[in-house]
Amino acid sequence: MDPITNPFAPGAGTPPPELAGRENIRETARVAIERVRRGLPAKSVLLVGLRGTGKTVLLDRIRLDAEAGGCQTISIEAPERRSLPGILAPRLRQALLRLSRIDRARDLAARALRALAGFATALKANYQDIEVGLDFKPEPGLADNGQLEQDLEDLLEAAGAAAKAGDTALGLFVDELQYVEEDQLAALVTALHRCAQRQLPVILLGAGLPQLPGRMGRAKSYAERLFDFPLIGPLTRADVERAVVKPIRDCKEDISPEAVERIVDATRGYAYFVQEWGKHAWDVATDSPIGAADVDRASITAMAALDESFFRVRFDRLTPVEKRYLRAMADLGPGPHRSGDVAEVLGRKVSSLGPTRGQLINKGMVWSPSHGDTAFTVPLFDEFMKRIMPGDDWRV
Repeated sequence: MDPITNPFAPGAGTPPPELAGRENIRETARVAIERVRRGLPAKSVLLVGLRGTGKTVLLDRIRLDAEAGGCQTISIEAPERRSLPGILAPRLRQALLRLSRIDRARDLAARALRALAGFATALKANYQDIEVGLDFKPEPGLADNGQLEQDLEDLLEAAGAAAKAGDTALGLFVDELQYVEEDQLAALVTALHRCAQRQLPVILLGAGLPQLPGRMGRAKSYAERLFDFPLIGPLTRADVERAVVKPIRDCKEDISPEAVERIVDATRGYAYFVQEWGKHAWDVATDSPIGAADVDRASITAMAALDESFFRVRFDRLTPVEKRYLRAMADLGPGPHRSGDVAEVLGRKVSSLGPTRGQLINKGMVWSPSHGDTAFTVPLFDEFMKRIMPGDDWRV
């Protein structure tokens, strides 16, 4: 079949042709944003799940929904080794400039821009990655103390006041939120709490790995009362069928029920994998409908594509010691696994492996579902580790 018209879109955050199975979460977010815009209490929403479940795509769709509803939004990704002030300041400036074009919000938006100038200037010594254009001179005493928690409170309060005057809401959309340092998370939680107390229309919509709720709780003990943490898991069989069949039929082609079953089984319902299998099944099929044999052939190329991109890009970031730790986990199966069991496979003491486990958690490769347990954050990564490190040489 013609690869030019292939509807499927495997990629990092690439919108799928059919976003299936996430309607309830989109509605939860829509209600929260609209309540905040009206000055009513609502919890911020943080999407939590493994890699490949479609959190980034869903977060961006919620952002587009918010913008369609007239809200001002900021969209950022929190990469490793970047500070929250560094990634937030430039995007917040853009949102405040948009607010300044609303007549009734102009003066308060200008004040928020002065707050941003003081914020960036005062914190530059501690966060060297703050690079933002300054449209106004700082206002003395406004967000310029040089202490992140207090200054971020003042900054978001000023921004929220401008949004309220403009009869809109300010949505902070932050992906990969688990990479934000805990002291910076604490400052963000505190600032959002201040806005909620002042009934200002500022809300956080974020996404992160399963360790995110624990990190938020450690940052501020009251965080659980400020946030909802909907779990973004695998799609149901019905949702996988819809995600596969509808795009194909929209292209005036078809797929057999047996082929759909093969895709359900191969992908385990993970949204990214569904797109990968859909793409390769389309490409290998010579005519419509796509059959089970086509999916069987596609599974070979789809898995190879995952190995070279989705899995390999994460594997290449690991040290040799970290690779051995994950290979030992893979030897035990999908998991989760007790730390003692991993240590036994490696012939090491549990205490000696603590730093390695901590590094893997920080890199977002594993997480701890409960005390002493370790699980992969990447679905099917145990199978990849066995393919990339076969045999027993890794035990040496």
